[in-house]
Amino acid sequence: MYMKGTAARMGVMKRVSLVFKAKANKALDKMEDPRETLDYSYQRQLELLTKVRRGVADVATSRKRVELQMNQLQQSANKLEDQARKALSMGREDLAREALARKSSAQSQLNDLQAQYAQLQAEEEKLTIASQRLQAKVDAFRTRKETIKATYTAAEAQTRINEAFSGISEEMGDVGMAIQRAEDKTAQMQARAGAIDELMASGALDDLGGHRDDIQSELDMISAGSDVESELARLKGELTASQRKQIEGSSANGGPQAAQAQQAQQAQQPQQAQQPGPYAPPAPQYTPPQQPQQAEQYQPTQAAGLPVADLPGLGGEPQDGDG
Repeated sequence: MYMKGTAARMGVMKRVSLVFKAKANKALDKMEDPRETLDYSYQRQLELLTKVRRGVADVATSRKRVELQMNQLQQSANKLEDQARKALSMGREDLAREALARKSSAQSQLNDLQAQYAQLQAEEEKLTIASQRLQAKVDAFRTRKETIKATYTAAEAQTRINEAFSGISEEMGDVGMAIQRAEDKTAQMQARAGAIDELMASGALDDLGGHRDDIQSELDMISAGSDVESELARLKGELTASQRKQIEGSSANGGPQAAQAQQAQQAQQPQQAQQPGPYAPPAPQYTPPQQPQQAEQYQPTQAAGLPVADLPGLGGEPQDGDG
C-alpha cells in the first residue's frame, strides 16, 4: 500500500510538472520576439569570435616569448663557444671544457624551446584559420539575420494593416461597435420623436407649452371635415360640368336623342341635390340652352328617368329615323 501511494503521488507530481512546463512554454512562446532572439544569437556569436581572436593573440604572444628565449639561448651558446676557443688558445683546457659544458646545456634548452615554438606556431595557425571561418559564419548569420528581421517586420505590418481594414483588430472592433450603438440610438430617438409628433397632432398628448382647448380642437376637426366636403363638392361640380359639355356637343350633332338625354339628365339633378351631405354647399344651378322647336317635333316618346348611357342617340348605334 505504501508503494502504491508513493507511486500515485509521483504520478501527480509529474503531471503537475508537465502542465506547468507546457503553460510556461506557451507563455514564453507568446512573449518571444524572433527579432530579439536573432539579435541575441548574433551577440553571442560575436562574443565567441572575440574569444577566439583573444586565444589567437595569446598563442602568438607565447610563441613570441619562446622565440625571444630561443634567441637568448642561441646567443649564450655562441658566446660559450667563443670562450672555449679563447681558453684553448690560452692553454686553459679546463676553462674550455667548462664553457663547452655550459654550451651543451644551453643547446639542450634551445632544442626544447624550438620544439615548443613549432607547436605554438602550429596552434596559432589553426586558431587563425578557425577565427577566419568563424568570422565568415558570423558575417553570413548577420546578413541572414537582417533579412529575416526585415521580412518579419514587413509581415507583421501587413498583418496589422489587414486586421485594421477587415475590422478584426481590437481597436477597429471597438470603433465598429461604438458606431453601431450610435446608429441604433439615433434610429430609436428618431422613431420616438416621430411617435410623439403623431400623438400630439392627434390630440392624444397635450402640449406641454400650454393648456389645450377642447372647443378649439372640436372646431379644428369640424373645419377639417368641412374642407374635405368642400373639395368633394368641387370635384362633383367639375364632373357634372364635364358631362354637360359632352351632352351639349352630342345634342348639336345627335338631334332628338341628344335632347331627350338632356331632359333625362335634368330630371336626375333634383334627385341628386336632395341627398343630404354634411356641410356640403349647394350645387350650382345650370340652365341648359333652349333647343329649336324643330327638334321637339321629331322627339320620340321615351320613359322619363332613362339613364344617359341607355339612350339610343348616345349608344353609338344609328337609328332608323337618322338615316
